[in-house]
Amino acid sequence: MVNFTQQSRHTVAVVIPCYRVKAQVLSVIKKIGPEVSHIVVVDDACPDESGLWAETRSHDARVCVLRLKKNSGVGGAVLAGYRKAIELGATVIVKIDGDDQMDPSLIPQFIEPITSGEADYTKGNRFFDLESLKGMPAARLIGNAGLSFITKLSTGYWKIMDPTNGYTAIDARVAAILPYSKIAPRYFFESDMLFRLNTLQAVVRDIPIDAHYADETSNLRIKKVLFEFPLKHAIRFAKRIFYTYFLRDFNAASVELVLGTLLAASGTIFGLMKWAHYSALGVAAPSGTVLLATIQVILGVQFILSWITYDVNCNPEVPVSSRLRGTKARMATRYLTPANSTDVDSAPPIAAN
Repeated sequence: MVNFTQQSRHTVAVVIPCYRVKAQVLSVIKKIGPEVSHIVVVDDACPDESGLWAETRSHDARVCVLRLKKNSGVGGAVLAGYRKAIELGATVIVKIDGDDQMDPSLIPQFIEPITSGEADYTKGNRFFDLESLKGMPAARLIGNAGLSFITKLSTGYWKIMDPTNGYTAIDARVAAILPYSKIAPRYFFESDMLFRLNTLQAVVRDIPIDAHYADETSNLRIKKVLFEFPLKHAIRFAKRIFYTYFLRDFNAASVELVLGTLLAASGTIFGLMKWAHYSALGVAAPSGTVLLATIQVILGVQFILSWITYDVNCNPEVPVSSRLRGTKARMATRYLTPANSTDVDSAPPIAAN
């Protein structure tokens, strides 16, 4: 049940990144309900001038157009929109695409966990309702499932699905303390946002939505997923492990991870070396040698499985926004300085007060 009374005490802004969506953006704006106070249309150096189209054709007084001087990708456009929304006094910021593939009537559902103090960030999940998946192409279904698992591992958010879903909402106080200059601005934006949120120990919740395809053309290329994403996820996984288990804390799970990795690696290397040695001699390896390698691998795998169990059950539960309660987003800003801002034509970047 959506608590509209609680939501009414918050100022909601919607950010719409626009690139080649001139034909759909006006329809998106018209569908946005009265619970929203500001609509920030971000023209990401669109060759069709989607921003100008929205500015001249929309009669909605809530619309504010932000024009970027150069194309920054969906991530760069969204972050520029976050800056503007914070400047306008928003307490909750929703991001929807300008291609009319996302239902604006769901905005109250996205902001409710944030306004009720249960989450810092919400995102859409098309995998919740099995019936809505019937229209999803098999390749996309399998790809999203695999990508979801890799993202769970690299970000630490094991309870989420559909990580590249772009329908999101965020507490403005949390948006204000994100490391803007470090967030991937293009295809990897949604996944990197989850990683950055985890470094803040932010609470993330999935919101069930239906899958819509219509005339949608995905900007997510197979080459990006197969060749660029694995490396990016591996780097973020390594960083998360270091931050979580060695820098921020060192506990029993840290020991399990170290011992498990060392035992599994040493057992495997030892076993392969002995196998090569005795194969060259043309004789069977002694049972004691085989047993020694096997025990190391089994113990290592058991320690790693124990660590995974701990990691799965170690999702943030207390919203970071609760620690910022009473603090305005603009006062919480650490990274929204002119040096780190995206150049825009219609409004200067805000600075921390």
